[in-house]
Amino acid sequence: MSSLSQEQQSLLSSYSSEQRFNYCVKEIAQFKQVWILTDDDGCVMLNTEEEDCVPVWPNEAFANQWANEEWQHCKALAIEITEWKKKWTPGLLDDDLCLVVFPNLDNEGVISFPDDFELALNKKLK
Repeated sequence: MSSLSQEQQSLLSSYSSEQRFNYCVKEIAQFKQVWILTDDDGCVMLNTEEEDCVPVWPNEAFANQWANEEWQHCKALAIEITEWKKKWTPGLLDDDLCLVVFPNLDNEGVISFPDDFELALNKKLK
């Protein structure tokens, strides 16, 4: 991952949900890692009125921004894209979970089904 300045992080955080989704997919495809937050019980979950979601980020810095307040005990974890595709996508589908892609600190992000997210990744990987 290329390191981002605080200014670049602020700019990316100000992007719309769709712009952050596109940036996230591009970065994950380039660096071959999906970032999540974990604790002793597993990965962090966000809940909407309709969906239970696993948040994903394009890099460690953005995942760590969420490791505050109620999640200050959480750690950012990189999952290699091959493992993501082999284990996480099927597992999330089996558990009827969605993803919230690159949520900002206002809890705004694109909600995606795991197979749709993988499809977007595969398009960038080609």
